[in-house]
Amino acid sequence: MMREKLARFMAGRNGNDQLNLFLFAIDAILLLAAAFVPGAAQRWVYLALLALLGYIYFRMFSRNLTRRREENGRYLRLRYRLRAAWKLRREKWVQRKDYKFFTCPACKTTLRVPRGHGKLKIVCRKCGNTFTGKS
Repeated sequence: MMREKLARFMAGRNGNDQLNLFLFAIDAILLLAAAFVPGAAQRWVYLALLALLGYIYFRMFSRNLTRRREENGRYLRLRYRLRAAWKLRREKWVQRKDYKFFTCPACKTTLRVPRGHGKLKIVCRKCGNTFTGKS
């Protein structure tokens, strides 16, 4: 009975998505940090906690699905870009002894060249730009 009422109430609303889960994790971290903040500054942390929690509930109960999906899509794109940058950095670190990495001056693509071949003419596979570099 209660489950059906909740299902009817949430029909046509945004509910929880990845951005809300991320914001909730930030809220939990702020709650833990508030325990270590002294005095008057603690009030500001609690105020930020309440504001963030209010925004989470606003997003969850919102009927403007288009806007909430756009927000979630922007968050997912940003998260993907950050993860891809981290993965590239990790790959460069693992391969640093065997390869030298260059950035194409035209399109900013990362290019990999084997080490120990002296001065090379490097051709970007993405844009076709040619430049020289020492491996």
